[in-house]
Amino acid sequence: MNRRNFIKMSAAGLGAIFLGKFNFTEAKNFSAKKIDFHAHAILPSYIEGLKKLKIDADFEEGFPLPKWSLENHLKFMENAKIDFTILSMATPHIYNGKENEKISCEIAREINEDFAAICKKFPDKFAFVATLPFPAVEDSIDEIKFATEKLGAVGFKVASNSDGIYLGDEILDPVFEELNKRNSLVIIHPSPAKNLPRTNVVTGKVMALFEYPADTTRAVLNLLANKTLEKFPKIKFVVPHCGSFLPYMKQRASAMFKMLSAMQILDAANVEDGLKNFYFDLAGDPMPEQMDFLLKISDLNHLVFGSDYPYVSEPILLKKKILLDSELEKRNLFQKIYVENAKNLLEV
Repeated sequence: MNRRNFIKMSAAGLGAIFLGKFNFTEAKNFSAKKIDFHAHAILPSYIEGLKKLKIDADFEEGFPLPKWSLENHLKFMENAKIDFTILSMATPHIYNGKENEKISCEIAREINEDFAAICKKFPDKFAFVATLPFPAVEDSIDEIKFATEKLGAVGFKVASNSDGIYLGDEILDPVFEELNKRNSLVIIHPSPAKNLPRTNVVTGKVMALFEYPADTTRAVLNLLANKTLEKFPKIKFVVPHCGSFLPYMKQRASAMFKMLSAMQILDAANVEDGLKNFYFDLAGDPMPEQMDFLLKISDLNHLVFGSDYPYVSEPILLKKKILLDSELEKRNLFQKIYVENAKNLLEV
C-alpha cells in the first residue's frame, strides 16, 4: 500500500483523534489480553522517510526490510493467538545528521499519525509507541507532548544510539525529564553503532547477528553508568531480545564498575540492582536457554512477550512460540508473562 492510499484509509480515524485527546487507559481493558510488546509496522511513511533522508536500509541492516501489511499482521496475531500488539517503528532510525534534522522531525510526525490511525481503526487490536526524532532534544519533547496528548501513544520507542549519541548521555536528559513527568513506557530498540568494521567480517554486515545485541547492551550499561534510572525513576524501560548480552555482562560490569570507581575513573554504579529496574521482552530465541539466562539478571515480574514480527517470518515465529508457550505452561507462567506483567507495564 502506498502512502496516498494509506492516508485515505486512515483519514477518518485521524479526524476523530484530532477532535480531542484520546484516553488510552479508559479505552482499553487488559485484564485478559495476551500482549505482544515487540512488533513493527513497516509503514509507507517510514519507507518514504528513509528515502528522503537517503538512508539505505538494506546496507544499514545487512538485511532487507520485511514486507508488512495490516491484513497480514492481523492474520499473524490470530494464528499466534495474540490478542493485542504494541506497534513500533522499524530500524534503521530516522536520523541522518544535523543538517537533515527538520526532515527527521517531519517524518516522525507522519509515522506517529499513521500509527494513530491504525490504532483508532482497530482499538481492540493495536496501540503504539511513538517515534521520536532523537537526538533532536527540543523537537523530541514537542513530539512527546503531541503524540501523548493528541494521538494517544502509550509510550515511546528510542534507539540505543542516535547518530552516535547513546541513551544515558546527559544531552538527552531534558527528554527523559519530560518522559519521567509522564511515567512513560520507553521501549529500547537497537540501532547500528556509528562506526563499524563492515568489510570482510560478518558481524559488521548483518546487524541482527551481533551488533544489535551488542548495541543494546552498550546503551543499557551507559544508562546504568550515568544513573539515568536514578535520575528519572518513573520511566518504565523495556529492553529487547531477551536482554541481549546483559546476562553475561552483569558480573563483568559489576566488577569493572567497582574497580573503575576505586580508581576514580567512574562514579560507583550498582549494576545488579540497576538491572532489576528494567523490563525485558522475550523476542528472539527464549527457548531453550535464553529465558533462564535472563532470569539471572531479572525476575519473573519483569518479563513480557515479544514476537519481533515481521522481521522473523510467520512460520518460524509460530514454531518458536509453540516452544515458548509449552515451557511457560509447564512452569505455570503463561498468564503471568502474557497478561499480568503486560497489564502492569501499561498501567499509568
